[in-house]
Order: sequence, then structure tokens, then C-alpha cells
Amino acid sequence: MTHPDQATSAAPSPNEAQWIAVASLGLGVFGLVTAEFLPASLLTAISTDLHVSDGSAGQAVTATAIVGAIAAPAMPIVTRSIDRKLVMTGLTLLLILSNALAAVATDLTILLGARILLGVALGGFWSMAGALAMRLVPDHLFARAMSVILTGVSLATVCAAPIGAYIGAEWGWRTAFGAAAILSVVAFGIQIFAIPKLPSIDNPNLQTLGELLNRPNVRTALMIVLLVASGHFAGFTYIRPFLDNVAHFDVNSVSYVLFAFGIGGFLGNIAGGFIAERSEKWAIGLGACIVVVTSLVLILVPTSGLAVSVAIAMWGFAFSAFPVGFQTWIVRAAPDQAEGAGGLLVSAFQIAIASGAILGGLMVDRFGATGAIVYTAAGMCLGAALALALGPKPLKS
Repeated sequence: MTHPDQATSAAPSPNEAQWIAVASLGLGVFGLVTAEFLPASLLTAISTDLHVSDGSAGQAVTATAIVGAIAAPAMPIVTRSIDRKLVMTGLTLLLILSNALAAVATDLTILLGARILLGVALGGFWSMAGALAMRLVPDHLFARAMSVILTGVSLATVCAAPIGAYIGAEWGWRTAFGAAAILSVVAFGIQIFAIPKLPSIDNPNLQTLGELLNRPNVRTALMIVLLVASGHFAGFTYIRPFLDNVAHFDVNSVSYVLFAFGIGGFLGNIAGGFIAERSEKWAIGLGACIVVVTSLVLILVPTSGLAVSVAIAMWGFAFSAFPVGFQTWIVRAAPDQAEGAGGLLVSAFQIAIASGAILGGLMVDRFGATGAIVYTAAGMCLGAALALALGPKPLKS
């Protein structure tokens, strides 16, 4: 079932598919996720330069997540009368400003301000990306369009952490944020020319969000997001201190292992999409189970370079199944309210990221970097159990 307005306005004929516009959304996602992931690979340098603890520096992730959680459901409502092209390009401008401000931050307060701007851009962009994809391609090409957009996540997963670590080591962490700002400018330029005018058609409001929360499949998906995403970001936000202080990797080794995480993520996005087409609960459940195993490896044999490297690569593979799994779940649960459902999903992710970063930071400051990995294992274990027990039934072939 689809919203009546979407049926008439959001379903172009096959020869009207706007693939360049879809790709420009993927590039925007690439820029957003790159900026979101940068602190994980630069945390040690940031905390040293700004004279704060690793746990305090990690709150740059928390600030982004908290604001993103508010912006995701609010943005479609606040901008409901504004053309979606203007909204999306405006959010990319915020991304540019955030990266530029982070690059010149002289203390933690300024850095947190930059990350707050990123939270607005991230939450708003993600909440509407799926709904816009529905309007840029015919219905039967929607899954393919989402795959293109989510490729931005996969590429950022491959590139952001290792390249950020390398640039940070060679030229300083500020240069990494400056490079991210340049990337954002490129994305903005392409979006200006590629995205067509897209007047708002959904007219979402607070009542819409309440109605969506009354749907059992939507509530279940959001609950599982809170568990698995908080578990992931509790560990991944502090993976650099773990590699530096527990595994005792040098700078080059850190770059290589983060690159392995990214390659695993790229392959995991493909595998996750293949599984999610048939059963989103298995894409999420199996991914969470793999992260539990990799977490145990990091906890039990933290000084084995080979074991740690393989475990982190598998972690990247498993985590990349989550975005496509949850996007597929939420679209199938609420095809008639795509913007509202997307906003709630992004909000849940951001709340989970914030809680994971906060709790992970507390665990790191009290027990060392391994403490955050313990939290990862616990959250993923619960998430896997709930996904496999309560997730929607697989689609029949």
C-alpha cells in the first residue's frame, strides 16, 4: 500500500528514472558518513591536541548523535512546505560548514559545535533520502536505488577510517576534516545540478509519527536498532585507543586494519542486501551474531595481531548488513509514510549512537578500551536474539 500522493507524484515511468540524482544522494551520504566516522580514527590525536581524555573527545560522536536523533523526525515536519531539493542541498551546506569548523577548532567546545551542525545535516538527510529515492525512480527500481545510496555508506566505511588515520598521522587531524570539507563541496555542486525540483507531498506531522509508533513491526525494528547500534558504536568509537593501547599497533598497522574494516564493510553491504531481499531479520540477526564473536576474539586475544585484524575485518562485514536490513524492514513496515518512518529509524540510530558513545566512554575511562568492547558484545547478543525471535517472516520466493 502506498500513500495516494506518492502513487501519482512519486512513480515516474521507467524512462524517467533519475539515476544521477540518486547517485548524488549517495555522494551526500558518503560525505556525511565520512564526517561521522572521522573521530574514531583520529580520537587519540584529537584528545592529545585539545588536552582532554579519550572519553571526553569521544563525545564529539555523542553530540552529533543526539542532535541527529532530534533532527531526523523533525526535519520532514519543519520543512514540509519546502522543495526537497532546497532542503537536501541546504543540509549539504551545513555539512561543509561543520567540517570547516572542526578543522579550525581550538578547544572541545568549538569541536562539539561543529559536530552539532553535522547532527542536523546527518539526521535530516538520512530521514528523507529513502523517501526521495521513491520519487526519483519507478517502484520496481526502489531497492536498486537504495542500494546505490547505501553504497555511499560502504565507500565511507572503506575510506573514512583508514584515510583519516593516515592523513591525521601525516598532516594532523585538522587536515582530515579539511579534506572532508572539500569532499562535501563536490557533493553540493553535483546535487545542485542533478537533483530535480521535488515539491513536498507527504505533509508529515506529529500525529503521523505517533501512528507509526503504534505499528508493532516499526516498534520492534526501532527497539533492535537501539541495541545493536549502541553496541557497535560503544566499541567502534573507541577502537583507536584499543588498537593503540591494548593491541599495541603502530600507526601504519592501525591504517591497514581500519582499511580491512572498510573492505569488510563494503562486502558486507552487498551480502546484507542479498539476504535482506529475502529476510531482513536474518540480515540483522546474523550480522549481530558475527559481531558478538568478533568482540569475544578482541577481548580474549587482544595482543594477537592476526586475530585482531581478522576480527575487525569481520566486524566491518557484519555491521554493514544493518543499514540495508533496517531500511528494508522499515520501508516494508510503513510504505505509506516513508519520510516519517525514515525519520524515526534515523532517530533511533542516533539515540543508539549517543548512548553507545556515552556508555562506551564511561567504560573506557574506568576499565580501559576493552571495557567498550564488552558492552558491544552484550548489546549485539540481545539485539540478535530479539531480531531472530520477533523479526518479520522471510518473503516467499
